[in-house]
Amino acid sequence: MEGKQLEDQRIFISDCEGPISKNDNAFELATNYIPDGDKFFTLISKYDDVIADIAKKPGYKAGDTLKLILPFLKAYGVTNEKIIEYSTKHVLLVPSAKETMQFIKKIMPSFIVSTSYEQYLSSLCKLIGFPYENVYCTRLDMDKFDMNEKEVDRLKELSVELSALPLIEIPEGADKVNDLSLRDQKTLGRLNEIFWIELLGMKSGRMLEEVCPVGGYEKAKAVQDIVKRLNNRLYNVFYVGDSITDVSPLQLVKGNGGLTVSFNGNKYAVREAEIAVLSSNTIVTMILAYTFKNYGKEATIKLTKEWSLPTIKKYVKHDLDFGYTPLKYLELAPEKLPQVELINDENRERLSKESSAFRKTVRGENIGRLG
Repeated sequence: MEGKQLEDQRIFISDCEGPISKNDNAFELATNYIPDGDKFFTLISKYDDVIADIAKKPGYKAGDTLKLILPFLKAYGVTNEKIIEYSTKHVLLVPSAKETMQFIKKIMPSFIVSTSYEQYLSSLCKLIGFPYENVYCTRLDMDKFDMNEKEVDRLKELSVELSALPLIEIPEGADKVNDLSLRDQKTLGRLNEIFWIELLGMKSGRMLEEVCPVGGYEKAKAVQDIVKRLNNRLYNVFYVGDSITDVSPLQLVKGNGGLTVSFNGNKYAVREAEIAVLSSNTIVTMILAYTFKNYGKEATIKLTKEWSLPTIKKYVKHDLDFGYTPLKYLELAPEKLPQVELINDENRERLSKESSAFRKTVRGENIGRLG
């Protein structure tokens, strides 16, 4: 495809965790290897939301949680091999994700852009038969970083302190640090001390400097790279995301005429996307992507506005080789069609709440509430 103009060729790009799998691999690793790791990770994830979306710390991007937790994982003995072993055993797909991704990659160039570690994405690609060369994710070599026993002990002490700190609560509409409660501002100050003073003074501080999670603007850069690789244009991109790490690519694609979808997204994804999908099954992604590929953005928007089984049948034919027909699945329970709505100023707040709540039913309360 190099060197050839393909302005009529559509491109499918999706986040992984949420739209394809139910996992939050980093959360699960922290929970498995760090004492009280669920509380530990949830606090740092909230911190990530504040630093990226409210404080807007220079050089910091949504998803950098995945580098902040690394010194602690290392202190508790996590290696490359352990990440691979754990990830391979615990990949949990959204129903029909394998069939969906295999079909979409047959009809148009398809890519995964994920903040997750490469060890997890490699395992997932093998499971769903997706080409790993079409994946952008966080490169990580745990084994190249060293730390002495004194540092291990200190990191373990800090992990206990972090797990005991109160969870930061972000008020609705907050756009500056002073909008947080005094308690949470104090917690924020302590977290700043730990990560940007104490940890950077340790040998393991290299991990914070050298590991670059693919979140936020790095995801947007990945989208731009994909379009450049294919000698294409952003208006041909169909992008699926679900979290704060997708804000930048959603803004980029939407701002350049492409189509953006929030799949069981949280408030950050719904805020930026054009279509909201609430579904326990990825078949809806298959239908929307197929419509976009064959009929373009306007037709996909029209399908969304008129979302119903009869309208779907106008765009999706019974004789398509889906491996199995999505229409057959939909016809089994037409009254339970996945919720698909065009997002506008009037329904954005409602959809944000509904999608965030539904997200927890699909991925679980602990993972579903993460940014």
